[in-house]
Formats: sequence, C-alpha cells, structure tokens
Amino acid sequence: MTTATITEVSKSASPQTGVSAPEGAVVLLVDDQLIIGEAVRRILAAHDGITYHFCQKPEEALELATKLQPTVILQDLVMPGVDGLDLVSGYRKQDSTKLTPLIVLSSKEEGTTKAEAFARGANDYIVKLPDPVELVARIRYHSRGYLSLLQRNQAFEALRESQAALAAELIKAAEYVRSLLPAPTPEPVALDWRFVPSASLGGDCFDYFWIDDDHLAIYLLDVCGHGVGPALLGVSAMNSIRSRGVSGADLRNPKSVLRQLNDTFPMAQHHNMYFTIWYGVYQRSTRKLSYAGGGHPPPLLMFGQGAAMDIQKLDCSGLPVGISPDEMFEVLTTTVKPGSSLLIYSDGGIEVYKSPGRLWGIDGLCEFIRQQGMNDPRGLDDLHSFVKTMSGSEVLADDFSIVLARFA
Repeated sequence: MTTATITEVSKSASPQTGVSAPEGAVVLLVDDQLIIGEAVRRILAAHDGITYHFCQKPEEALELATKLQPTVILQDLVMPGVDGLDLVSGYRKQDSTKLTPLIVLSSKEEGTTKAEAFARGANDYIVKLPDPVELVARIRYHSRGYLSLLQRNQAFEALRESQAALAAELIKAAEYVRSLLPAPTPEPVALDWRFVPSASLGGDCFDYFWIDDDHLAIYLLDVCGHGVGPALLGVSAMNSIRSRGVSGADLRNPKSVLRQLNDTFPMAQHHNMYFTIWYGVYQRSTRKLSYAGGGHPPPLLMFGQGAAMDIQKLDCSGLPVGISPDEMFEVLTTTVKPGSSLLIYSDGGIEVYKSPGRLWGIDGLCEFIRQQGMNDPRGLDDLHSFVKTMSGSEVLADDFSIVLARFA
C-alpha cells in the first residue's frame, strides 16, 4: 500500500455505529497506478478541508476503508488481480462502508460498464482523469450528503436511546403504582380489580380499606394527562387518603374527603394537573352506600342477571379535584341490595370507538354487562379483552383500571 499526504483522521464510524462523524471530506483512492494517485493528490492538495488517502494494492482496499472510514471512495475498475466492480460489491456488503459514497473512476466511457457499476452500488461514475474543478465538486457534494446522513443517524440513535430510557421509566412507574394497589379480598365484601397501564402511563390509582368494622371506603381517581408526573400525583393523593393525611377529613364522609383533597391538590400548585375521583363509603350495618365524585365516570351498581339486570349509574355533579377552590361537592346515598355488585372504572375502559365516530361509552359498557355478566372477577378479564378487540390494539390509549365489589 502506498499513501500520499495522509494526515490523522478521526475514527468516524458508519451510520450504523452512532460514533461521531469526521470533520470535512476524507477521500480514499483505490487505484493500482501510482501516477493516478499522485495526480489526484496534487488536485486535492490545493483545497482545504479534504484529507486524502491512496491505496495502490486493491486487495487491501476493504480493510483500509473500514479503518479510515472515508466520506468518499474513488474506485478504479481495471486493476491486476482484483476486479473493481467486485470491490464495489464488497464495500456494499460490509457494514462499515455499505453507505459510503462510491465514485467509480474508469477509462471506459461505456453504457454497459456504467450500468453495471451503478447496479453494484456505485453512486457516481467519472472517466479519469476528470477536470480538477469537477472532481473536487463531486467529492464535496458526496461528502456533504454522507456527513449529513451520519449526523441524522446519530440524532435518530440519540432519540431512540432517549425513548428507550423513557419507556423504562414508565415501566418502573407502572410497577410502583401496582405495588401500592390493595390485594383482592374475598370477604366480607369480595373485592378484585384489574390495572393495565397504557403505553403512556396515566394517573389512575384506586384503593379500598375498612375504616372500622362497619365502614368500607372505596375509590378510584384518574389524573389528567399521561406520564410519570400524573402517575406520581395520583400516588400522592392515594397515599394522602390511605395515611389519613387529608387534613381534617372524615373518611366516613365522602364530601369531607373530596373537599380536603381539593384544598390539598390545587392545580395551580401541581403544574396545572387535576384529577377526577369517585369516593364511596359502604356501611355494613345499614347496607347504605354514601358517595361523592368530581368529574369521574359514574360507577355502576348492578343487581340481577341478564337483560333484566338493574344497573344504577352512581353519577355525581362535582368538578374534578383541583380546578375550583370553592367546589362544595355533594353526597348521595343509595341502598345496596344483597347480591349486588359495584363496578368502578376509569375512562380508559369506556372511551373506545366501536367504529369511527361511534363512542362505545357507558351505554356500551352496560350492554356488555347485561350480555356477558359481571358476577365474578373473570368478567373483568372478559371486559379487558373485549375493549382491546374493539380498539384493535393490545395496548390501549389510556390506562385500564377497574374495581369490582360484590356484596353478599
């Protein structure tokens, strides 16, 4: 191998590696004639920003190209022992040079030769020796395009890594939220749930616990937006209730709880985030269910079977928590018949379109329950599968959160 005017070149990598691109043009000429190598050197020596390398032994060309990572390869076609077209194919087969611009230098002005060179992967074809101005212009043109490609691919790689890191954080956040959720309980009220985070973690949280031997609290909240921020706000609200840290609130009184949450989590102090919530308290001795809500889809109190099933929508008129500091909320009460079930859910389970423009919604959920039943936790899995099928995706656009309480 003979080299001429070789300077140190940064070890730029191919677009597949993500390593920094070189500065300026790096030219590798592969030609068995020393006189051609010297002629090209003299042409390029007068121009700044071009680093020149010459390889006189074609059998070393592939290895040298991998080592130098040129931004342009000038390749002769007719050489002893090695066919120039085979080298063109060789560059395209190895990862390090498969996208490197190739300019074929040939003494032949033949259409078939040109066609074969382009078919093998050449980017350009020049009959040697070309006019110096033309040669420099072509080198700079192909180098600029290749360097732009390297920079674009490096940006894409950085974006991919950033997205992978974000996805990992969302998975961790979802696992954290799930670790805080209550365990299913068989009695005295059978409680079970399903929580399936979406691709973009939302702010769904829910809980149930016995305040005392006679009062069961149960609620579900959904923070606006998606991502770690809403998830953490949901967890903060849940922990505030669970630890009874909602200052001054009477957990037996849904209105008191929502009022204190509204005071504790004003959206102006939480990056303009708010959350919907439904909070209920079941009293075993009287079978009364008291509840209040803020902007949340109405839970369904179900009694009976099939088409004759009675489904009561436990709707509330309050605004979402955090929006209005003066919101009063209201408490409603209903009687829970023996054998009834209560279904609490987030909007991720109903805001699904059966077809373009046709929202499934609460009425669709009620129809599903009458047809399929909701007498045991298997109904929760059936509902999730049905919603996924209807949406046409294994991953829903929003968190799927649903709690089922069955009263003996």
